[in-house]
Amino acid sequence: MPQTPRTSSLSRRSLLRALGGTAALGALAGCGVPAAYVRPGDRAAADLSVSEKRLTWANWPLYIDTDDKDTTRRPTLEAFEKRSGISVDYVEEINDNDEFFGKISPSLMNHQQTGRDLIVISDWMCARFVRLGWVQEMDRARQPNVARYLDPLLRSPAFDPGRTFSVPWQSGITGIAYNRRKLGREIKHLSDLWARDLKGRVTLLSGLDEAFALLMQGNGVDITQWTADDFHRVCDQVEKHVRSGQIRRFTGNDYIKDLSSGDVLACQAYSGDVIQLQADDPDIHFVVPEEGAELWAESLMIPNLASHKVNAERLIDYYYEPAVAAELAAWVNYVCPVPAAQDILASSKDEDTAALAEDPLIFPDASMRKRLAIARDITSTERVEFAKRWNAIVGL
Repeated sequence: MPQTPRTSSLSRRSLLRALGGTAALGALAGCGVPAAYVRPGDRAAADLSVSEKRLTWANWPLYIDTDDKDTTRRPTLEAFEKRSGISVDYVEEINDNDEFFGKISPSLMNHQQTGRDLIVISDWMCARFVRLGWVQEMDRARQPNVARYLDPLLRSPAFDPGRTFSVPWQSGITGIAYNRRKLGREIKHLSDLWARDLKGRVTLLSGLDEAFALLMQGNGVDITQWTADDFHRVCDQVEKHVRSGQIRRFTGNDYIKDLSSGDVLACQAYSGDVIQLQADDPDIHFVVPEEGAELWAESLMIPNLASHKVNAERLIDYYYEPAVAAELAAWVNYVCPVPAAQDILASSKDEDTAALAEDPLIFPDASMRKRLAIARDITSTERVEFAKRWNAIVGL
């Protein structure tokens, strides 16, 4: 484990373009085109894991630990390769969920190999892959660490009950970030964003999938079972605040710049980004509102016809060893999906590393956990209608 936690000034999630998705991709993924659906019996290929000790893993940039002196080296991954004898071709090729969907969807819908044994995508996109039958069920008998250590809060999202097809890589919270010193008071509720002294100094996330759940929670909605009426009520409210000038603009991850400069005093934000910002400005706070906040994950999945499924399952389980999960958490600073890693970090002789164990944005405390929920995903029949309305408000 690194004695001093290393974090990039540009977080992994800061590379995302928080878009609602293009019309073409949304129509395909949302409607579940019958020709694109792959039946369970047609998803597996002959597994070559025994004869070919390798696998190809597609992930996002800045989403794994790197060596202090050589950022091309990845200590936890190298340790896996040495222990297992499995060579991993680690490709940082995912910069946007929809973009990556467009890259590999032609192969998947045409029953062809993607050239990847393991991918990491956001759970709302994972839901599309599950609906389309584009990913394989994992063998939990090969993953005892996942079965034992996966955070109970993340075990059964609506799109994948029991996590049959997915395993969280890292998790995070969508909540509110604000500058306590410049605002001069605390924020505790989502409704606090609509106070007069914040007029023109508030931003919301532009992406439909990123924004809607927290806004619903501000209305007291249980986001695990929200309705179309709940969605349209939120849209009505947001339209009102746009017309009044309360909302300055809608953003991707460029809210980081606005918050740092002071142009914005409060905004929708991701917990992992705020940890990065706090290193330079301790006056920036992250809030899980009293009404609750959305817990999300970006998850590991094995696409159809992957040639090294067993090797991929073995790699996934390796990262659920608490010591390995702790080393990863010390670098990426997202919500760790392995709560048992907290004790590992706490026992570190390095004070900065040990302090991470007490950070509720990496290991949410009991009080915060009670207010976190995973939103049900937008269904195939809802997506076109909802994206059209939301994007009109946002200006996409």
